[in-house]
Amino acid sequence: MATPRNGAPKVSVLLCFSIFFIFVLLSSGRVFGQSSPVFACDVGSNPALASLGFCNSSLGIDSRVADLVKRLTLQEKIGFLVNSAGSVSRLGIPKYEWWSEALHGVSNVGPGTRFTNLVPGATSFPQVILTAASFNASLFEAIGRVVSTEARAMYNVGLAGLTYWSPNINIFRDPRWGRGQETPGEDPLLSSKYASSYVRGLQQRDGGDPNGLKVAACCKHYTAYDVDNWKGTDRYHFNAVVTKQDMDDTFQPPFKSCVIDGNVASVMCSYNQVNGKPTCADPDLLAGVIRGEWKLNGYIVSDCDSVDVFFNSQHYTKTPEEAAAKAISAGLDLNCGSFLSKHTEAAVKGGLLAEAAIDKAITNNFGTLMRLGFFDGDPRKQLYGKLGPKDVCTPENQELAREAARQGIVLLKNSPACLPLSPTAIKSLAVIGPNANVTKTMIGNYEGIPCKYTTPLQGLTASVATTYQPGCTNVACSTVQLDAAKKIAALADATVLIMGADQSIEAESRDRIDITLPGQQALLVTEVAKASKGPVILVIMSGGGMDISFAKSDDKITSILWVGYPGEAGGAAIADVIFGYFNPSGRLPMTWYPQSFADKVPMTNMNMRPDPSKGYPGRTYRFYTGEAVYAFGDGLSYSSFTHHLVQAPKTLFIPLEESHICHSTRCKSLHVGDQHCQNLGFDIHLRVKNKGAMSGSHTIFLFSTPPSMHSSPQKHLLGFEKVFLTAQTEAQVRFKVDVCKDLSVVDELGNRKVALGQHVLHVGSLKSSLNVRI
Repeated sequence: MATPRNGAPKVSVLLCFSIFFIFVLLSSGRVFGQSSPVFACDVGSNPALASLGFCNSSLGIDSRVADLVKRLTLQEKIGFLVNSAGSVSRLGIPKYEWWSEALHGVSNVGPGTRFTNLVPGATSFPQVILTAASFNASLFEAIGRVVSTEARAMYNVGLAGLTYWSPNINIFRDPRWGRGQETPGEDPLLSSKYASSYVRGLQQRDGGDPNGLKVAACCKHYTAYDVDNWKGTDRYHFNAVVTKQDMDDTFQPPFKSCVIDGNVASVMCSYNQVNGKPTCADPDLLAGVIRGEWKLNGYIVSDCDSVDVFFNSQHYTKTPEEAAAKAISAGLDLNCGSFLSKHTEAAVKGGLLAEAAIDKAITNNFGTLMRLGFFDGDPRKQLYGKLGPKDVCTPENQELAREAARQGIVLLKNSPACLPLSPTAIKSLAVIGPNANVTKTMIGNYEGIPCKYTTPLQGLTASVATTYQPGCTNVACSTVQLDAAKKIAALADATVLIMGADQSIEAESRDRIDITLPGQQALLVTEVAKASKGPVILVIMSGGGMDISFAKSDDKITSILWVGYPGEAGGAAIADVIFGYFNPSGRLPMTWYPQSFADKVPMTNMNMRPDPSKGYPGRTYRFYTGEAVYAFGDGLSYSSFTHHLVQAPKTLFIPLEESHICHSTRCKSLHVGDQHCQNLGFDIHLRVKNKGAMSGSHTIFLFSTPPSMHSSPQKHLLGFEKVFLTAQTEAQVRFKVDVCKDLSVVDELGNRKVALGQHVLHVGSLKSSLNVRI
């Protein structure tokens, strides 16, 4: 950079003074411009704003939004189509940044949120894949409530926004996907329950206003998005070829539940194309399904630069104006990026887009901000106005992060009498592995700055004396320090190996090729296990599953735990499980495949169902026909639980009018949309007993195997319940089954049908046949 002549001394003095001034502010605990929230209709500062209809909070939202939109010029309207929304000072509307993230805690990944000395961190919960492994819908919602409280607290001091582009509810279809860690797993029902529960936790306000929002959530990435960068195919160019059947019974259900059951305020369209159309330019997917069929009450936003991507990378339109027009006409309301701010006016003037379409888009955006109270004046005088830095990183919030990690940790293998370790009998513990003393690795991606960290080594050391060797310098483990690791394992009463992955192995824009432990990790594990004199506990820290067949079959490796990316308190939670302060109850939310699956199956093949003629094994527990290393739902406890079926129907008759065609024709299935579906259901009652000596939680899964028709799933999850039982006690669990919702399958044309014939309901080893007839 050139220095201006004759100006250097003056610039230097000013620079030094500025640095000193900033230092004084930081030292005093005050940061300029970070003491007040951003909001519109500041009548206190400008009383004239009180006369404006959109500032009158006694009017209905629709009336207020209509009043605001009609006051704006075309250029001003266009400024509200992008995430860094423009200001209109004449109307008392400040700039607003829409992009904030809260995947598993308030994050500073988006520009709308930042941490300072005023609020240096926020509670960092486990990465979503581990929280999902708890199979505890009330936990999902409780985490959402804490995150929204901390978000509101930060908003009140000018450090955060009100609109959060979370959660990620894509189906974890392929173990290689780098972003699978962000999702609730491979099952549509679990993903749907996670979506609606977490969104309710984020959005639901106290005070009884059902239309109001605490913060606005966003379900992403719509839809059939799960290839980031695999063998030269990246998300910006990928065309996901998806059958109507797979779309409607695998990829769409979580989004449908998010909108209908969760009443989410936003849906984000993805980068990829689906069957040749960019999702952000597809009127059937946006205006047709999200807005039309599901009745979204909120706004549709693009993934960042998606509109730019479908013009510049996918070449879907010939001109940028056409791209802008197609996106808005399809139902897109907000562009993360600047594309629409640059090209929308020319699209209108060129006759490609009516101004009314822009009005519609910004109406959805303003409606969301109205529901958040953004146009109600100073939020510090409103509900949640008293929240502040004291409400972030509270002891209660941090304890919930530890509890969430404990509930999610999955015990995959446990030789008799190995775990839990006794903190009194074990005098020395060898702790080995590249993830044994990590901090940032534990919180995964879309992370914030945590309140504090407890590493695995710190957690274990709190109970017993430890010796530590990393064994590898990092998870890539290109070289291994075997001698030092084997030496401490040979001397210790027990050995804990903490291996796995991090963001250098699996991340956004980074899919895996191999699903084995990276580098020489397997060698380190095997050799240390041979040298160890006591029990060997292998801990896998990762988002995706690993082919650890070698460890599963190695008798020297006595126990295996999967801990996901367990969040800020991950080390404490791992120790809680290993030493038996907590009885593990997590279950795998995804199938763990062998490496042969990754060698044989292209990641880009979107088909869920197997094709034996091509040697294609299908995907996820619902359709996969090959051998798994570990199965969806696998997970052990320190107790044993038994199930007893108390009540379940054997036959179910579906009432049909006498004129129905199925009385004269042999029907295999009935269309769900017909009148016969109303209020058709039954209950299943189970007795569950904890036969062990230790109290603990237990997840009960209700699966159904439908009759073999319409390429139906091998089995699919109808419901799950988590119960806590003290030792030697039992409880009754009831599942309510909605026949047309729960026992239906999707046919080849995407129509939902109730299959007639024998359905098999199963819970654990229990099976009960149900004959569905007309």
